[in-house]
Amino acid sequence: MSRWTYVLLVLGVSALACAEEARFTNSLGMEMLRIAPGQFQMGSDAGGDFDERPAHAVTISQAFHLGATEVTNAQYEQFDPEHKKLRGKLGFSTGDDEAVVFVSWQDAARFCEWLATKEKKPYRLPTEAEWEYACRAGTTTAYATGDTLPAVFEKNAKECWFPDPEREKDGVATLAIAQTPANPWGLFDMHGNVEEWCSDWYGPYAPGDQTDPVGRAEGDFRVTRGGAHSTELPFLRSANRLGALPEDKSWVIGFRVAMGPMPATKPLPSVRFHQDVRQDIPPDLAKGPDPAKPYFKGPREYVKIAPNSNGPLFSEHNHCPAIVPCPNGDLFAIWYSCNNEPGRELGIACSRLRHGQEEWEPAVPFWDTPDRNDHASALYLDDTGTIWHFNGVSAAATWGSLATILRTSKDSGATWSTARIIMPEHNLHHMPVESVIRTRTGALMLPCDAVTGGKGGTAVLISRDNGQTWSDPGEGKPQPRFEAGATGAWIAGIHAAIVELADGRIMALGRNDAIGGHMPKSISSDGGVTWTYSASAFPPIGGGQRLTLLRLAEGPIFLSSFVREFTVRDGAGKERKMSGLFGALSYDEGETWPVQRLITDGQPARKMDGGGNTDNFLLGPNTAEPRGYFSVCQTPDGVIQLISSKQHYAFNVAWLKTPPPPETR
Repeated sequence: MSRWTYVLLVLGVSALACAEEARFTNSLGMEMLRIAPGQFQMGSDAGGDFDERPAHAVTISQAFHLGATEVTNAQYEQFDPEHKKLRGKLGFSTGDDEAVVFVSWQDAARFCEWLATKEKKPYRLPTEAEWEYACRAGTTTAYATGDTLPAVFEKNAKECWFPDPEREKDGVATLAIAQTPANPWGLFDMHGNVEEWCSDWYGPYAPGDQTDPVGRAEGDFRVTRGGAHSTELPFLRSANRLGALPEDKSWVIGFRVAMGPMPATKPLPSVRFHQDVRQDIPPDLAKGPDPAKPYFKGPREYVKIAPNSNGPLFSEHNHCPAIVPCPNGDLFAIWYSCNNEPGRELGIACSRLRHGQEEWEPAVPFWDTPDRNDHASALYLDDTGTIWHFNGVSAAATWGSLATILRTSKDSGATWSTARIIMPEHNLHHMPVESVIRTRTGALMLPCDAVTGGKGGTAVLISRDNGQTWSDPGEGKPQPRFEAGATGAWIAGIHAAIVELADGRIMALGRNDAIGGHMPKSISSDGGVTWTYSASAFPPIGGGQRLTLLRLAEGPIFLSSFVREFTVRDGAGKERKMSGLFGALSYDEGETWPVQRLITDGQPARKMDGGGNTDNFLLGPNTAEPRGYFSVCQTPDGVIQLISSKQHYAFNVAWLKTPPPPETR
């Protein structure tokens, strides 16, 4: 008999021996309660989130034991004494009898394995179905307490901005276990305190009755359940589903243990983003409009979501895009979709304009950490044909507690690598801005907002080993004073765009933090470590506006931004006042911008839908979009592809350099 066969046999015998015990206390002092087999209705068809549907009958066919409470610091640290160093991190979980936090799914699983070996009993994480069955404890209401949750369960029950000190002055709550009433089966803290890791990979529910479901075969996220402190009460409902990357650690996630053989049920097939995407490179990829002749096309809508959509795509608010040209000739765009920007429902949508087609396809889900705010996105195409996707992942709601993830695609966005957390601390400086560059020295630079508000600047994450490791030169340094001639550790202005200059310096332009009444300009001569500030030639921009910078294949730097009013001489030599979105070209590395043109089709004025926070705007010969977050790329045919919060504009350098035609009446 092999060693592992013997261990499994012992575990099986031990499980049978204690399967009928109503409760027992193990060597760590954990009280384990027997959960009898039974049936329940899992999920919620009415009043719940989209991922709680369809509600379906589930049979739990075998008894198991579940911890009466979450695992505490004192219990966990018998397995991992080093964890004691994390007690009190950000103010959370200092006491022996507080729920352990800052543990990944892997940490929790390893603890269960250690405990199983120690006690010769089959400890493990509960399945998602077992968790909800035990949480409901025979109830069918929103909570085990009924359709409402008593006030005693509330711990900072709101949309929390912690740890941003500017928005959240006191976001710390006690995580002491068993301080609220137990549910009907004697289990404490099933609604709130901390979220709890489950064994399942997260994925959509399958319809129909099920017995002992164990989730999906694989995925991006492991399920968490129960909600936590610093969370709005609807996310604490029995049916509510959350999830996180398995390696993620934060102050809102802990776990409790189950004991009993793992159900032998076969997992459901994994569900990942995939499109039917051509992989050949079209021979006419670089063939496009005559570069000597003006070319303009648009606006065309690229955000196509059915009205009244309420998850996983939302018709209410779509904003903050990124765009990239795919190696196969397609254009690929992503953006966030939500009802409420700080909300937990915010996820990332995508659309594709296939090579040779005229219309963007309807939007589909792209990336969505369950019930966490994924704020925001950036895309980058490298010289090998690999597309890089960067995203923020919140610990909870809002963009006050973001970590940063990276995924890549080597097949024009058809499939993506498993997400890797590149900046694991949920804190500031981790919200990507759509302006990724690789410098001539090979360094990758990803701008990330340094603050959560409208002013305070932009940090830069830097990788000098092709994305394997990342650093933030501004981490831990005081916020700079954005004054002409001053030097600081990050860029002046939020939502900043960056570009490398011909001499190797990095130039950045950002929103707000004006210098001398002008848009702030930041220059770095040391690869993004420090920045020197001055006033640019442009007016400052503000709420609901984001500019772009791009080095064009033809050589000049392209800028798109906004202006309340500027004067342009048209093709007839007449001066006209114009306002809104404009494009500009610089031939002297950002010193002057002699080419400036309003980005409009010049047709008679009419109302357009700008989406996001742009709403309806007037597009005409002298007016363009007044607000919007923009993203830009240039395709191999020389066309500049600019998207706003909803519209897509395509034009070439010749069009930008051509004065607008005379106004007709």
